Amino acid sequence: MEANPPKRKETRKSLRVKVISMGNAEVGKSCIIKRYCEKRFVSKYLATIGIDYGVTKVQVRDREIKVNIFDMAGHPFFYEVRNEFYKDTQGVILVYDVGQKESFDALDTWLAEMKQELGPHGNMENVVFVVCANKIDSTKHRSVDESEGRLWAESRGFLYFETSAQTGEGINEMFQTFYSAIIDLCDNGGKRPPSSMGVGFTKEQADAIRRIRNSKDSWDMLGVKPGATRDEVNKAYRKLAVLLHPDKCVAPGSEDAFKAVVNARTALLKNIK
Repeated sequence: MEANPPKRKETRKSLRVKVISMGNAEVGKSCIIKRYCEKRFVSKYLATIGIDYGVTKVQVRDREIKVNIFDMAGHPFFYEVRNEFYKDTQGVILVYDVGQKESFDALDTWLAEMKQELGPHGNMENVVFVVCANKIDSTKHRSVDESEGRLWAESRGFLYFETSAQTGEGINEMFQTFYSAIIDLCDNGGKRPPSSMGVGFTKEQADAIRRIRNSKDSWDMLGVKPGATRDEVNKAYRKLAVLLHPDKCVAPGSEDAFKAVVNARTALLKNIK
């Protein structure tokens, strides 16, 4: 008789979770899901009519997850269909096409729609979001770079992945990380646990980078009015330089934003007596 018989490994209870996809039409939501679940790519565009529903089982870490996936049509026409499916969601796959800036700009609208449909008692803070910057394989001009997409996602506490449904790049890694985060959510009583990695930058830094990236001229970039004095330009520059210096700011795009601020100051001071 063994003095210390080996302990039987406990089988952890399987989870059943609800996942939805969000994003404009033709960004590749259905293709991402098919690539992961069916290991194939459908080259011909087939618009999702209302809602496409599927169930899949996945093994993540030591847990089996039964995933109910609601692939939601992105066309505004189907709003009255999809608005019933936001509630009781543990995970959201938020997709945009890196070659279509409008699909990236629409992400805020999609979040607003979900928040509206969840109502005053809904809590989006307890949902795992993953942002898929899709179609990175595309040969057409990329209009949303990685730093811009990553900044948008990470400043909101969302996961971020660059993906290609066509080649499969980033798909498996994205889903594994996504499902692991959902397990952590469920094990934490349905509340999103604090990120172990941390975002690493502040909202003020993120907002400043966005503003600089979207500035129309050097005055706008420094946040001063045309005709400002040298002292005003230098004061605005120092504030941004401290905020965005690459040694102190790890936000995606901070290095480019810092260089842009330096160049803006130089250009303005040349023309101020």
